[in-house]
Amino acid sequence: MAEITLKVESGRPLGTRPSGRLRTAGKIPGVVYGHGMAPLPVAIGARDLRAALTTEAGLNALLSLRIGKTTHLAIAKELQRHPVRQTVTHVDFQVVRRDEIVTAEVRIALIGDSEAVHRVEGTIDQEMLSLQIKAKPGDVPAVIEVDISSLEVGDSLRVSDIRLPEGVTSDVDPEAAVAIAHMPRALEPEVEPEVEPAEAAAGGEPPAASDED
Repeated sequence: MAEITLKVESGRPLGTRPSGRLRTAGKIPGVVYGHGMAPLPVAIGARDLRAALTTEAGLNALLSLRIGKTTHLAIAKELQRHPVRQTVTHVDFQVVRRDEIVTAEVRIALIGDSEAVHRVEGTIDQEMLSLQIKAKPGDVPAVIEVDISSLEVGDSLRVSDIRLPEGVTSDVDPEAAVAIAHMPRALEPEVEPEVEPAEAAAGGEPPAASDED
């Protein structure tokens, strides 16, 4: 994965009001931490951050942070967003080493077309949109592609069926479903409503009315 260089300013003032002024000026407040480094308050241009995190790698982009005369290899560990506008309001950068194993969430993309499912006008539901993986920072894939062309109606594709790139592992339950092939909804068998034992014994008829006054 290629590195993206970002110029980051250190020494930003702390507090709600100073952070608000930074955002008004088109900058995002943040912090850089990791590997024994004391948390360092920083600020970064909103456009630069957006451009870095909207590449194919997304939030897993490998970043080279230039802070004065120092450069740190990092990843964007956490983004805070405005509850309404969803714009980024704060970013946490975690310093990493090239040879260490990091955890990342990677998008799953279904590829291919199942002729067997298409022939009967069935559907394939994607049950898992992303997969948590472990890898060295430079080995984190931008996307995990899963081929569904061999699925038959009633089949399910599980985490254990995914072929991960070399150097990439996952601790997610191998039996967890990633995609399931269903028959057309109109052909699915109807499920009879369950009848309570007391109602079944009475034949489903209401109790007879009493003749007593």
